[in-house]
Amino acid sequence: MSMPGRKVLVVEDDASLREAIERLLGAAGIESKMYPSAEELLANGAAATAACIVSDWKLPAANGLEMLDAIHARGWQPPLILITAHDGPGLREEAARHGVAAFLAKPFRGTALIDAIRSATAPADLR
Repeated sequence: MSMPGRKVLVVEDDASLREAIERLLGAAGIESKMYPSAEELLANGAAATAACIVSDWKLPAANGLEMLDAIHARGWQPPLILITAHDGPGLREEAARHGVAAFLAKPFRGTALIDAIRSATAPADLR
């Protein structure tokens, strides 16, 4: 799936999961860039031109929704796919209020992530 000049950015603090997602996206032909924290993603400005962002909810300093708020505060509007092992009461609703494109509870199938990315990056008239 080609998105010229635009990458899927992945924010995941678990190195083994980050590597697995990188391999999955590469096998699907999706260009990606990996980040271990929200701070690293926000520091380089890549979110401004991202095709979409895949982020863990629970990150070391800021959670995925706090990171999304910081991205929006900068005027950037990439779609966010939230992944989490902490699918507790109310989190899905909070994610929906933040406008996340998709919510995936760990463990999730690789095909579910690819489908969510394709849906989030599809032109609005094809969604």
